[in-house]
Amino acid sequence: MASRTTHPVLDTRALNRATLARQLLLGRAEMSARDAVAHLLGLQAQNVKPPYFQLHARLAGFDPAELAGLMESREVVRMVTMRSTIHTHTAYDALTLRPLVQPARDREVDYFRKGLAGVDLDRLADRARALVDEAPRTMAEIREDLLKEWPDADPQALSVAARCRLPLVQVTPRGVWGRSGQVRLTTVENWLGEPAGAAQPVDDVVLRYLAAFGPASVKDMQTWAGLTRLREAFERLRPRLLAFRDEKGGELFDLPDAPRPDAATPAPPRFLPEFDNLLLSHADRTRVVAPEVKGRSWTGNQAHCTLLVDGFLAGLWRMEGTVLTVELFDRVSTAAEEEIVAEGEKLIADLGGVPGGPERPAPSVRFAPIRR
Repeated sequence: MASRTTHPVLDTRALNRATLARQLLLGRAEMSARDAVAHLLGLQAQNVKPPYFQLHARLAGFDPAELAGLMESREVVRMVTMRSTIHTHTAYDALTLRPLVQPARDREVDYFRKGLAGVDLDRLADRARALVDEAPRTMAEIREDLLKEWPDADPQALSVAARCRLPLVQVTPRGVWGRSGQVRLTTVENWLGEPAGAAQPVDDVVLRYLAAFGPASVKDMQTWAGLTRLREAFERLRPRLLAFRDEKGGELFDLPDAPRPDAATPAPPRFLPEFDNLLLSHADRTRVVAPEVKGRSWTGNQAHCTLLVDGFLAGLWRMEGTVLTVELFDRVSTAAEEEIVAEGEKLIADLGGVPGGPERPAPSVRFAPIRR
């Protein structure tokens, strides 16, 4: 293998195309929803609809009923994992990825120690587990029960401790397309009827991460997982990996047989929901977010739905019924605008309006003034 000083360099555009290929965003994949959720190591699911929009952008012929069915059959679940955020995972990943990131959840509890003075965290976990395994509960109900034993504790700290110490899943109908439901929680073991297994071997997860997000650095994966000290795993795997440099000199790792398309490969426009993992899973996000638009997909702590044009963040969007409004950051060519309209009309036709509602008006894609 070449020495570190002679690693081939991947420029930003080459990194962009490689990442889009792994993310199934260069062309919609002929893949089941379940296989896509597994390949992508989960879908960001802070809100109910984003997982459906994520799969629509990535899969050929995606029907939201497919993912909804997986939710109802408990083949996929919604729970807190990476970066302390809610993800939709396959049952296997729910049982084995959560133990992998548990050290980060334990550190999160430490930030609330002041509000947990006198609270036995093991006792808290046992009490909360008994409560939610008896019947799914809201977080308010969990907090109310814990306050009976620790009335002087900070209520928010008790909630955080319960969420972090226990692998809680949001039970259906929450997360099912076309339905609504309050967030009610039980343990993943109770919901799936299986004991939690050991954590997935970290080396295996490194390989899966590279397959979905590579080429990537150690810091990139640590950003995705919310973990630290992953260098040792990459070093163990070095003989099985290729190594590159980015334009700043940083070392990148990749699977030998993973796709790295030509940098000139066309990238169609794609409408992504808020918090799509494509934009959150690298320490250096310039492979998708150019420096001049950094921070423009957020207002405060609220993320906006984003539009990719030629593979890079190019604007925001919102959909109200069958009207989709696009706010570009800069002008695009007439051909690119026509592609955006066609992709937007497909999105409206497939996921717009009220699920299961009456016949809808024709889709309408509108361009708002360019957002400066």
